[in-house]
Amino acid sequence: MKKLIICVLITMVAFVQAQEINWMSLENAVELQKKTPKKIMMDVYTNWCGPCKLLDKNTFKNKSVVDYVNDNYYAVKFNAEGNDIINFNGKEFKNTGYNPALANRRNSAHELTRYFKVQAYPTMVFIDENGGFIFPLRGYKTPRQLELYLKMFRNDDHKNMKTQEAFNEYYKAFKPKFIEK
Repeated sequence: MKKLIICVLITMVAFVQAQEINWMSLENAVELQKKTPKKIMMDVYTNWCGPCKLLDKNTFKNKSVVDYVNDNYYAVKFNAEGNDIINFNGKEFKNTGYNPALANRRNSAHELTRYFKVQAYPTMVFIDENGGFIFPLRGYKTPRQLELYLKMFRNDDHKNMKTQEAFNEYYKAFKPKFIEK
Protein backbone atom coordinates (compact mmCIF):
# COMPACT_ATOMS: atom_id res chain seq x y z
CA MET A 1 0.00 0.00 0.00
CA LYS A 2 2.83 2.36 0.88
CA LYS A 3 4.48 1.75 -2.53
CA LEU A 4 1.19 2.45 -4.29
CA ILE A 5 0.79 5.77 -2.50
CA ILE A 6 4.38 6.75 -3.38
CA CYS A 7 3.79 5.84 -7.06
CA VAL A 8 0.59 7.90 -7.16
CA LEU A 9 2.36 10.90 -5.58
CA ILE A 10 5.28 10.67 -8.03
CA THR A 11 2.84 10.49 -10.94
CA MET A 12 0.92 13.51 -9.64
CA VAL A 13 4.13 15.53 -9.22
CA ALA A 14 5.27 14.59 -12.75
CA PHE A 15 1.88 15.63 -14.15
CA VAL A 16 1.96 18.99 -12.37
CA GLN A 17 5.52 19.64 -13.56
CA ALA A 18 4.53 18.73 -17.12
CA GLN A 19 1.86 21.45 -16.92
CA GLU A 20 4.37 24.24 -16.27
CA ILE A 21 5.96 26.61 -18.70
CA ASN A 22 9.74 26.68 -18.34
CA TRP A 23 10.03 30.31 -17.23
CA MET A 24 13.46 31.92 -17.13
CA SER A 25 15.11 35.32 -17.00
CA LEU A 26 15.60 37.40 -20.13
CA GLU A 27 19.38 37.09 -19.77
CA ASN A 28 19.13 33.27 -19.68
CA ALA A 29 16.85 33.24 -22.71
CA VAL A 30 19.28 35.41 -24.70
CA GLU A 31 22.16 33.10 -23.74
CA LEU A 32 20.18 30.03 -24.83
CA GLN A 33 19.37 31.74 -28.14
CA LYS A 34 23.10 31.75 -28.94
CA LYS A 35 23.20 27.94 -28.82
CA THR A 36 19.69 27.10 -30.04
CA PRO A 37 17.89 29.97 -31.76
CA LYS A 38 14.24 30.36 -30.74
CA LYS A 39 12.03 33.34 -30.32
CA ILE A 40 11.28 34.71 -26.85
CA MET A 41 7.80 35.14 -25.42
CA MET A 42 8.01 37.50 -22.44
CA ASP A 43 5.08 37.76 -20.05
CA VAL A 44 5.16 41.34 -18.77
CA TYR A 45 3.04 41.38 -15.59
CA THR A 46 2.65 43.16 -12.27
CA ASN A 47 1.96 41.77 -8.81
CA TRP A 48 -1.32 43.69 -8.47
CA CYS A 49 -2.78 42.87 -11.91
CA GLY A 50 -5.92 40.68 -11.83
CA PRO A 51 -5.87 39.76 -15.55
CA CYS A 52 -2.18 38.80 -15.16
CA LYS A 53 -3.17 36.29 -12.47
CA LEU A 54 -5.95 34.91 -14.68
CA LEU A 55 -3.46 34.52 -17.54
CA ASP A 56 -1.18 32.53 -15.22
CA LYS A 57 -4.04 30.40 -13.91
CA ASN A 58 -6.03 29.73 -17.07
CA THR A 59 -3.77 30.16 -20.09
CA PHE A 60 -0.23 29.48 -18.91
CA LYS A 61 -1.33 26.27 -17.15
CA ASN A 62 -3.15 24.95 -20.24
CA LYS A 63 -1.42 21.81 -21.54
CA SER A 64 -1.61 22.87 -25.20
CA VAL A 65 -0.04 26.25 -24.40
CA VAL A 66 2.57 24.75 -22.08
CA ASP A 67 3.67 22.17 -24.64
CA TYR A 68 3.77 24.62 -27.54
CA VAL A 69 5.61 27.36 -25.64
CA ASN A 70 8.15 24.95 -24.13
CA ASP A 71 8.85 23.40 -27.55
CA ASN A 72 9.02 26.58 -29.61
CA TYR A 73 9.93 29.54 -27.41
CA TYR A 74 12.08 30.66 -24.55
CA ALA A 75 9.54 31.89 -22.00
CA VAL A 76 10.41 34.87 -19.81
CA LYS A 77 8.48 36.21 -16.81
CA PHE A 78 9.15 39.88 -16.22
CA ASN A 79 7.69 42.03 -13.44
CA ALA A 80 7.02 45.35 -15.21
CA GLU A 81 7.29 47.24 -11.93
CA GLY A 82 9.97 45.12 -10.28
CA ASN A 83 13.43 46.04 -9.08
CA ASP A 84 15.63 43.65 -11.09
CA ILE A 85 18.58 44.95 -13.09
CA ILE A 86 18.31 43.55 -16.62
CA ASN A 87 21.00 43.50 -19.29
CA PHE A 88 19.55 43.28 -22.80
CA ASN A 89 21.00 44.15 -26.20
CA GLY A 90 24.05 45.78 -24.65
CA LYS A 91 22.07 48.05 -22.32
CA GLU A 92 21.37 47.95 -18.59
CA PHE A 93 17.77 48.50 -17.52
CA LYS A 94 16.59 49.16 -13.96
CA ASN A 95 13.73 50.71 -12.05
CA THR A 96 15.14 53.92 -10.59
CA GLY A 97 11.79 54.92 -9.06
CA TYR A 98 11.12 51.57 -7.38
CA ASN A 99 9.56 51.81 -3.92
CA PRO A 100 9.81 48.59 -1.86
CA ALA A 101 6.79 49.65 0.22
CA LEU A 102 4.71 49.42 -2.96
CA ALA A 103 5.97 45.98 -4.04
CA ASN A 104 2.44 44.54 -4.27
CA ARG A 105 0.69 47.72 -5.39
CA ARG A 106 1.21 50.12 -8.28
CA ASN A 107 4.86 51.04 -8.46
CA SER A 108 7.19 52.80 -10.84
CA ALA A 109 7.52 51.25 -14.31
CA HIS A 110 10.80 49.48 -15.03
CA GLU A 111 12.98 50.96 -17.78
CA LEU A 112 12.66 47.71 -19.78
CA THR A 113 8.88 48.08 -19.64
CA ARG A 114 9.20 51.50 -21.25
CA TYR A 115 11.82 50.22 -23.73
CA PHE A 116 9.27 47.71 -25.07
CA LYS A 117 6.54 50.40 -24.97
CA VAL A 118 4.34 48.29 -22.70
CA GLN A 119 1.37 50.38 -21.61
CA ALA A 120 -1.03 47.75 -20.24
CA TYR A 121 -0.80 44.60 -18.16
CA PRO A 122 -0.56 41.84 -19.01
CA THR A 123 1.38 42.23 -22.24
CA MET A 124 3.23 39.42 -23.96
CA VAL A 125 6.26 40.78 -25.79
CA PHE A 126 7.59 38.68 -28.65
CA ILE A 127 11.29 38.94 -29.49
CA ASP A 128 13.01 37.34 -32.47
CA GLU A 129 16.09 35.08 -32.44
CA ASN A 130 18.39 38.12 -32.75
CA GLY A 131 16.89 40.14 -29.90
CA GLY A 132 14.70 42.22 -32.20
CA PHE A 133 11.28 43.38 -31.09
CA ILE A 134 8.38 41.69 -32.93
CA PHE A 135 5.15 42.68 -31.23
CA PRO A 136 3.50 43.51 -27.87
CA LEU A 137 0.31 41.46 -27.42
CA ARG A 138 -1.82 43.27 -24.85
CA GLY A 139 -4.37 41.86 -22.46
CA TYR A 140 -5.67 38.57 -21.21
CA LYS A 141 -5.85 35.84 -23.86
CA THR A 142 -7.47 32.41 -23.71
CA PRO A 143 -5.37 29.48 -24.94
CA ARG A 144 -7.06 29.58 -28.36
CA GLN A 145 -6.66 33.34 -28.68
CA LEU A 146 -2.98 33.07 -27.81
CA GLU A 147 -2.48 30.13 -30.20
CA LEU A 148 -2.92 32.33 -33.26
CA TYR A 149 -0.08 34.64 -32.20
CA LEU A 150 2.21 31.88 -30.94
CA LYS A 151 2.01 30.11 -34.29
CA MET A 152 2.04 33.25 -36.42
CA PHE A 153 5.26 34.57 -34.81
CA ARG A 154 6.89 31.14 -34.55
CA ASN A 155 6.42 30.57 -38.29
CA ASP A 156 7.28 34.18 -39.24
CA ASP A 157 3.88 34.50 -40.93
CA HIS A 158 3.65 38.07 -39.61
CA LYS A 159 6.44 39.12 -41.99
CA ASN A 160 4.12 38.64 -44.97
CA MET A 161 1.36 40.81 -43.50
CA LYS A 162 1.70 44.40 -44.59
CA THR A 163 -1.90 45.50 -44.00
CA GLN A 164 -4.75 45.04 -41.56
CA GLU A 165 -6.63 43.25 -44.34
CA ALA A 166 -3.81 40.70 -44.68
CA PHE A 167 -4.01 40.00 -40.94
CA ASN A 168 -7.81 39.73 -41.14
CA GLU A 169 -7.49 37.11 -43.89
CA TYR A 170 -4.92 35.18 -41.84
CA TYR A 171 -7.22 35.36 -38.82
CA LYS A 172 -10.24 34.07 -40.79
CA ALA A 173 -8.24 31.19 -42.28
CA PHE A 174 -6.62 30.17 -38.97
CA LYS A 175 -7.92 26.88 -37.52
CA PRO A 176 -7.14 26.66 -33.79
CA LYS A 177 -6.11 23.28 -32.44
CA PHE A 178 -5.40 24.06 -28.79
CA ILE A 179 -7.80 22.45 -26.36
CA GLU A 180 -9.26 25.01 -23.96
CA LYS A 181 -9.18 22.85 -20.81
